[in-house]
Amino acid sequence: MARILGLLVVVLAIQGRALADEPLRFTSLDGVTELTAQLYQPEAQPPFPALVLLHGCSGLGPGGGIPAIYAAWTRVLVERGYAVLLVDSAGPRGFGETCGRGPERSTMYRDRPKDAYAALAFLQASDFVRPDRVGLIGWSQGGAAVLLSIVRESIGRPAPPPRHDFRAAVAFYPGVCDEARQSAPFTRVKPGTWTTEVPLLVLQGEADNWTPAAACRAFIAAAAERGAPVAIHLYAGALHGFDAPNLSRRALPLHRMASGIVPSVGSDPAARADALERVPAFLDRWLKD
Repeated sequence: MARILGLLVVVLAIQGRALADEPLRFTSLDGVTELTAQLYQPEAQPPFPALVLLHGCSGLGPGGGIPAIYAAWTRVLVERGYAVLLVDSAGPRGFGETCGRGPERSTMYRDRPKDAYAALAFLQASDFVRPDRVGLIGWSQGGAAVLLSIVRESIGRPAPPPRHDFRAAVAFYPGVCDEARQSAPFTRVKPGTWTTEVPLLVLQGEADNWTPAAACRAFIAAAAERGAPVAIHLYAGALHGFDAPNLSRRALPLHRMASGIVPSVGSDPAARADALERVPAFLDRWLKD
């Protein structure tokens, strides 16, 4: 989300270490795309629980750094004891940002669940990762990919499924968080039947006009009523990108939606502080003994 959210692209500085000077490479389960990713691990004794991170629709940007929002979260999570794999789904496909309504966005919705499961397989083949303790986190379009990945009828999950699926998932202000768009062609779900076995936490700003909270709240509530282990936490007055560090509140006229709404973004210090406690606590519950 570097260009969309106006975030600085920074070199990650954490109390841990990258496992390679160059991005790691592995093939998406689409069978075509050679993905790139940055992998970080704590300075502790392995094996570690691990997390796959999925970026928003502006990708990770060029130059070897990563947007500040992902750098900040990676720092927090590595210091919490997690190995972190930050996957670039846009660059390897030759895409820049994919926030519009063009075919690139449809490609990302269709194929990013396959990226997520390829990343899961990559981590599970690593001797420093606990294969039964891998989680998934995504922001905006990446949050949409989380929902499309963990649904019972996911088109990204391989057949046969992995011995250990994602153990938990977090989605920040996810796209396509409603019954209609969580069905064909991106999943095999009939409207009104979306469910998952993967514990899911959704974090959403109530003032978000890019990925509106009302539809997502209803969607998650309906899934919970069907017995899915899902929950949503809403932040009053918070916008899209509320967890980004030091992001000024602004409108984005270049990303005017078909409805005519101009989306707004911006940090919310109180919501961000809560998320920085809530998310690690949720992950610890499911990914640590």
